Amino acid sequence: MISKEKVRNQVKSRFYYLFWGIATFSVVAGQLYVGSGYRMFARSLNRIFDTVEVQVGEDFYRQRYY
Repeated sequence: MISKEKVRNQVKSRFYYLFWGIATFSVVAGQLYVGSGYRMFARSLNRIFDTVEVQVGEDFYRQRYY
């Protein structure tokens, strides 16, 4: 009798999965870090723009032209 057994093509160790798990986590964590920094920058920039707009608007409306 001839028995046929399936031969595994690739044998991956637990270090393979550990490496790719850490790599995936570090990429996602980096994306979250950069995204939160960008959000903080955008909020501060919007605060500056709103302040400038209010000050310019106050000066414009206080002057009366006849």
